[in-house]
Amino acid sequence: MHHQDDRSEQAEATCGCGHDHTQHRIHDNPHADPPGGGRPTRGRGLRQERLVIQGLHCADCAAKVEKTLTRLPGVTLAAVNFATSALSIEYDPAVLKRGEIGRAVGQLGYGVAQPAGPRAARGSVLRLTGLDCPDCAAKLEKSLRSRPGVKRADLNFAASKLVIEHSGPVEEVIAAVRAAGYGAELAAPGPTPVAWSPFSAADPKFVLTALSGVALLAGIIAGRTGLGRSGQAAIFAVALATGGYTVARAGLFSLRHLVLDMNVLVTIAALGAAAIDRWEEAATVVFLFSFGNLLEAYSLDRTRRSIRNLMQSAPQAAVVRREGREVTVPVEEVGEGETLIVRPGDRLAADGVVVAGASPVNQAMITGESLSVVKEKGAAVYAGTINEDGYLEVQVTAKAADSTLARIVHLVEEAQGQRAPTQQFVDTFARYYTPIVIGLAVAVAVLPSLVLRQPFTPWFYRSLALLVVSCPCALVVSTPVSIVSAIGNAARSGIMIKGGVHLEAIGKIRSIALDKTGTLTLGRPQVAGVVPASGRGEEEVLRAAAGVEARSEHALARAIVEAAGRQGIAPPAGENFVALPGRGAKAKVDGVNVYVGRPEFARDQLGLDLSGFREALEAARGKGRTAVVVGTKGFLLGLITFTDTPRPEAAAAVADLKRAGVRPVVMLTGDAEGAAALIGRRLGLDEVRAGLLPEDKVAAVRRLMADYGQVAMVGDGINDAPALAAASVGVAMGVVGSDAALETADIALMADDLTRVAYAVRLGRRTVATVRENIIFSLLVKVAALALIFPGWLTLWLAVMSDVGASLVVTLNGLRLLSFGGSRRAAQAAGPSPAEAIQTGS
Repeated sequence: MHHQDDRSEQAEATCGCGHDHTQHRIHDNPHADPPGGGRPTRGRGLRQERLVIQGLHCADCAAKVEKTLTRLPGVTLAAVNFATSALSIEYDPAVLKRGEIGRAVGQLGYGVAQPAGPRAARGSVLRLTGLDCPDCAAKLEKSLRSRPGVKRADLNFAASKLVIEHSGPVEEVIAAVRAAGYGAELAAPGPTPVAWSPFSAADPKFVLTALSGVALLAGIIAGRTGLGRSGQAAIFAVALATGGYTVARAGLFSLRHLVLDMNVLVTIAALGAAAIDRWEEAATVVFLFSFGNLLEAYSLDRTRRSIRNLMQSAPQAAVVRREGREVTVPVEEVGEGETLIVRPGDRLAADGVVVAGASPVNQAMITGESLSVVKEKGAAVYAGTINEDGYLEVQVTAKAADSTLARIVHLVEEAQGQRAPTQQFVDTFARYYTPIVIGLAVAVAVLPSLVLRQPFTPWFYRSLALLVVSCPCALVVSTPVSIVSAIGNAARSGIMIKGGVHLEAIGKIRSIALDKTGTLTLGRPQVAGVVPASGRGEEEVLRAAAGVEARSEHALARAIVEAAGRQGIAPPAGENFVALPGRGAKAKVDGVNVYVGRPEFARDQLGLDLSGFREALEAARGKGRTAVVVGTKGFLLGLITFTDTPRPEAAAAVADLKRAGVRPVVMLTGDAEGAAALIGRRLGLDEVRAGLLPEDKVAAVRRLMADYGQVAMVGDGINDAPALAAASVGVAMGVVGSDAALETADIALMADDLTRVAYAVRLGRRTVATVRENIIFSLLVKVAALALIFPGWLTLWLAVMSDVGASLVVTLNGLRLLSFGGSRRAAQAAGPSPAEAIQTGS
């Protein structure tokens, strides 16, 4: 028996059989709790919850909490994410009460709290518009935090979302945001974004910029037609006032909070140019800056549309059956337990379980799958997916605000708001760069006149140009726009990347380790044969094994019970079930302790003579089959062999990983050497490491990291949790409907599609390259602009062009990641090619 979980025997007794626990797949449970919820899952009677550990300050402490909770009776899973202080726990409420979890954590010196959840109900949530610069966003956040009555202000630049805790009226915060030159509205309950376009006649910035452009053009034409200097200056003054109004207003807001941003610098530069009678340049500076901001806002808004499209994929109304009648109600009013009526072509309004009907459902919005999935009675369905042909009745299992779609949107927004390591470096660099260059600008304005007796005006003009160049907008925006675009791209493909740090990590991996059961194989083993001991029959062996495994939901256990059922064998009631980690399982059947376990365990621990099964074991290994022994201490009943089919796409996925530059590709499994080696040869793997216990997998991952540096681990997200946590980046497969796997994995593949791993690697590599290009380009532009200042070649309008132009270039370069892999997704939508159809037998 090949047990892949490192839980205690006590915890194992709750969940399974002791076989290869990579098959206790949490995504097989479509009724997982919503974040912070406590709804029991169907079938097993287990409860999943996501909580927040308060006061967690070190990774070692997180591991201690995890270990302590794992040992509690009734706990089948406890995973602590140190980075987010999130606890994902699964337990039997009949054995363990929620209060006992809090007490156990409290005894370690920490607290337990409910998370904010997708709606972030911790004050008010505002959706902002016109936010086009991460540096300006950071300064706005800083100024809001200093306001009286504001306890907390978290501004997510990527999502244009502001979460505040405040004691005063929220209208005061909205007024402050608008005073800074941005739009702000209270977010409606649920994932509904603010619709906005920077090139709308309703946007004051657009109107004023357009007026400024018209006045600037009129001033230039007036100069060519002989209008006097004073008349031309008056026209340019109109252009300066209209184009500079919102810039100056935002600059004053920043100055009141002792913050220097681009608005302040451009305002000073424009007023300085006007003071030395260079009205045309003053007007040109504010127009170019305002127009560039509009273009940048429009470009950045494209990155936010991918999430907005996700948000808007769920309908705003639903048809439910109430008191025998079908009524249409707002989706917010649909409660758990109600029955949705879903007709052909309708989008599902909430998560649920099909209770009547059958129909293919397009799940591309959630999983990225191009092919529809047939949903019948008992199948899980998700909000935002499309019922294609048939009629469905769906029992709601989660409110709209707590649906899988809402959680995905929440996670993507949070991930896009997290800072990648490169961005942290850039932000640190910008903090020092800006004051240094501003100081240099002051020196350029003053020292030549005071020390070298140079004319004041030319050097003052150069200092104004230097002020404009001092803003690091292009450099600061170079990383987040790329990260935001890539994470949005991945979300559309059914890949949840939990932040820039993991996106960079997957882009830098050199080797990858893959679990076998359920990852490289389909994870649905079937009994291939039963070999009874001398004097015993196949039915007797199956009956005893089924008696041990009847309570388990493990894949091999289910295969045994199903095989017994096909032969009409009713399993006896096993008592005192105990899982033996890495070895097997036992239960009292007909008053006798019966063991089902690995051949090595049966030989070494039970003292069973397997010499009569040597030929059968060798034959099973040669065919790549797993074998377990059934018997009691000193008494052998027989042998059961299983077969598990490799995923159809597994060989192609392994080859694609190698083409992406990932070598070696290694399989980690608890299976016997022969069976594992056969699978490895069929799939083209570089290495196979077999016979591994859970702790052995962790050690194997650490050895790979010592040899190759950055290493990814791909598994089922829960039972491979130790190995996933040990790797540079952990990738969980097939996690749709699973809160715990969504929360604990670094990267989560919503569908069981191994090819998405190579796609994530390529996307990560492209993102790392794009960020590097953007940073180098931004720095080169700044260096070139600084070099042009001292000979007097850098004009004010050229300084603004260099700053705004560089920001636009890096933004557009980052935006290219939104369309990365577009041809691949189009090919998926069109279905398999003729060659692929022949290969897969379709």
